[in-house]
Amino acid sequence: MGLANQPPLTKVSVTGNDGKTIEAYRLSPMTGSWSQCHIGLAHPHTGQVRPVVFDHALADGRDDVVLAHLNHRLIQMCLRLLRAEVWASSTRKQLHRVTARFVKDKDLNTVAVIAHGRLVVLGADNRRLHEEVISAGGYLREGRFARMNVSETAAALEAALPTLVPQAVQQRLQKIWPSHKDALSSALETRMRERTKNLGDKLAERAEHEIADIRAVLQELERTIREQLHETRQMEFTGWSTPERDQFDRNMDSIRVRLDRIPQEIEQESDAIRKRYTSPTPRLFPVAVTYLVPEKIAREMEGRI
Repeated sequence: MGLANQPPLTKVSVTGNDGKTIEAYRLSPMTGSWSQCHIGLAHPHTGQVRPVVFDHALADGRDDVVLAHLNHRLIQMCLRLLRAEVWASSTRKQLHRVTARFVKDKDLNTVAVIAHGRLVVLGADNRRLHEEVISAGGYLREGRFARMNVSETAAALEAALPTLVPQAVQQRLQKIWPSHKDALSSALETRMRERTKNLGDKLAERAEHEIADIRAVLQELERTIREQLHETRQMEFTGWSTPERDQFDRNMDSIRVRLDRIPQEIEQESDAIRKRYTSPTPRLFPVAVTYLVPEKIAREMEGRI
């Protein structure tokens, strides 16, 4: 949020009626176009402003938090800012794509390197079905790269301290970068494939929801047209001129044609949605690299420089 000169989110604990406590984030007052991120946070009945969560599972069955999904205003604003920074020229960048941070010795016993990438999943018609930032990394032991699993990567990132390692250590990491560059890239691509595979059920469920939604819309249209046609049968045309009656008949014929097309449209739209979600294609855009250096190893690295 600092890139947009907006206040940071505040982590809070929220206890539901079932006694289950989850971690959420409260939005501070924002300025400019970012102020629209607060739309929809107020509870519709109590008016209480609710915190947000970023995980569907955390929001499931609760109305005391708001899910910040992909199309939520906050996420859209953040993604727009991220894209702008990724593609910005070096003279305008506020966001660095490589960082090296300390971790406590108890959390890591060797240097770790983690790559972050933007994963975009496209449908058969090139519509964006899913987007997120993924991470993959590995340990650097005796000059060799050993890939981390998903939980190890998350734990390592969680352990990162806000303090940057000294410039001398950064220079040392820069020198050894070529030795693990390809392995790190391969780990991120593997994570992309794993994540895309895991999204299969979720995307299939979303496709069925979209089919149900379009079917409901068109069936409601069908019901409305039938009601309108029924009402016209009760109408009296006394006093209508011949041109007016002819125009009315043409309008009714058009409505009947529209009504007859609805079942076919339902099938066409359903088939189009199923096709869109068939064999989704992932696209990976590497974004940034994070080095995590235990305090003890950082001191050793400084001593060798």
